[in-house]
Amino acid sequence: MAAMLLVVLFPLLYNFYLAFRNMSLYHFTDHRFVGLEQFREIFSQPVFYVLFGKSLVWTVVNVTLHLAIGLFLAVLLAGPVRGRAFYRTLLILPWAMPQYISALTWRGMFNYEYGAVNLILQRLHLPVVPWLSDPTWAFVAPIIVNVWLGFPFMMVVCLGALTAIPHDLYEAAELDGASAWHKFRHVTWPQILPVLTPAVLLGTVWTFNSMVVIWLVSQQGRPADQTHIMVTWIYKVAFAYYRYSYAAAFSVVVFLILLGFVIFTLRRATPLESKT
Repeated sequence: MAAMLLVVLFPLLYNFYLAFRNMSLYHFTDHRFVGLEQFREIFSQPVFYVLFGKSLVWTVVNVTLHLAIGLFLAVLLAGPVRGRAFYRTLLILPWAMPQYISALTWRGMFNYEYGAVNLILQRLHLPVVPWLSDPTWAFVAPIIVNVWLGFPFMMVVCLGALTAIPHDLYEAAELDGASAWHKFRHVTWPQILPVLTPAVLLGTVWTFNSMVVIWLVSQQGRPADQTHIMVTWIYKVAFAYYRYSYAAAFSVVVFLILLGFVIFTLRRATPLESKT
């Protein structure tokens, strides 16, 4: 128990400790207490609001597509599909692959001249895309990779929730003449919502904190640091600019944002689940 507390609490408390000091490469051993100076600098810089906006876009787009694709495939696989076991295994492979390998593989596929993605676009007589050199496309590319990596998790969660729904509910809906859409809206969705709520909550926190894919695919925020989200910027500030206290304060801000989101979501989810 003591070892667990040491592993969990010490890094967290030490991070909070650094957030109120001026530790950097130049003040590595003689850092001192500076109060809220690091936080004032963070909130006074426009880069914070740009990074926060990009982090929101990154998280919302990823989690929405994870849920939409995962739920769609789960509904298909829950039905009488031939070769269902094969498709389940095939679709879960992206989730089973290490993010590091997948990100580097996709980065090669996004190469402007020799990448598989642009070669396919050329074969289809479509214009090639500067995936890694244009700021907008360089942000879209990691989203594509992260969606590909993440939808199997939501698919597995949704599939487990769908198989737990009593078949009697669907039979009663059919007797009432309900269409496929009405069965999904009034039977399927209310039944799987209690399962989806924690899954979406976890997925949101994971995605907001996920830096491996966007860091590797965009080649550390290229072009010109235009593809950073909050967590990748924290990493760069700490290990490229050696501003340890500034990075610690920034990570405290991220922690408080996610803590507020979790508390808000759980409070909203409880009455919704009780209604279902």
